[in-house]
Amino acid sequence: MVEKIITLENVSLVEFLGADNQNIRQLAAAFPGSKVISRGNEIKIQGQPAVISRINEILSALIEHYHQYGTITDKTVSQYLSSADEDLEEARIAASPDVILFGAKGGVIKARTANQQRLVDAVMHNDLVFALGPAGTGKTYISVALAVRALKNKEVKKIIISRPVVEAGESLGFLPGDMKDKVDPYLRPIYDALEDMLPPEKFKFYLENKTIEIAPLAYMRGRTLNNAFVLLDEAQNTTPSQLKMFLTRMGPQAKVMVNGDRSQVDLPTRQKSGLNQALDILRDVQGIGFIEMTAEDVVRHRLVKQIVQAYDQFDVDEEQERANQANRPVRPAQAYRRPSGPGPDAPDPGKHPDARPEDDGTKLPVNHEQ
Repeated sequence: MVEKIITLENVSLVEFLGADNQNIRQLAAAFPGSKVISRGNEIKIQGQPAVISRINEILSALIEHYHQYGTITDKTVSQYLSSADEDLEEARIAASPDVILFGAKGGVIKARTANQQRLVDAVMHNDLVFALGPAGTGKTYISVALAVRALKNKEVKKIIISRPVVEAGESLGFLPGDMKDKVDPYLRPIYDALEDMLPPEKFKFYLENKTIEIAPLAYMRGRTLNNAFVLLDEAQNTTPSQLKMFLTRMGPQAKVMVNGDRSQVDLPTRQKSGLNQALDILRDVQGIGFIEMTAEDVVRHRLVKQIVQAYDQFDVDEEQERANQANRPVRPAQAYRRPSGPGPDAPDPGKHPDARPEDDGTKLPVNHEQ
């Protein structure tokens, strides 16, 4: 264990250390494997060399902050500790190029299949990327991780994530609460992913100052999305005009991702999916990346992969059956013939689907009342 002593000069100890040395105790609590002790105008640090170096950097930043603003609070200490954590994470990511991000609890977030890695590479080399594939292939999660990494690396100034709000069985007007309460359930998967990747305080801070914006697709109209990482999720539920509107919001300094599963369109039956149309129109445009996920990329429960494969096979069989029916000769309809007279071959008029009750030989009762 190594020891280092920092001497505080031209500093009010009460203002810098806080009441009952609260600021120093907060700093020490962030590094449980080391000791940070305040005695007079000296701060003694004991621990491993790498840890001492980090604590020294934070203390130096706090001293500079005090000389500039004249005070140090517990919130100030928290901000500098958070900044130090981000710097450490960036260094760890640089040392591990296959890692996209380290989660809020220290977990590693990285591509787990070949197509997921292709998606990561496509985002690095293209400003617009379409990620397509069935549920459970990590489209949304990987995309959100890439957005958070771009924000932390200061490649963009904000993250904008959107989804079309498609009513499925219940009208928004009948859901309780204000508009935010009504649409938040549609955006819950985005919140879940971000909460996995950011500490709660940081996530709340980003939401409050609009560094991270999560909104329904309708809110994108009329905007220019610049210097941002923009993600449109569930794009199969956009109409052609909605998706065109979204794509034309793209600013000169923006990264845009469009995710969708063409097998789960929730639009009305006769409404064409904007995603399917966009793929036909933009397929040959240079500078746009297209990544197609398959059932082999499913990273959820092992049954999900089998479920996706079973539904894919069902779609193939159903398409084949429709093709067979289209090629099958149609039997001409037999016209109904009224009987020309009694005989064993004469059809019974009472059995005709449009027969009136009197055709069977019975008569309806007559109402003689006036």
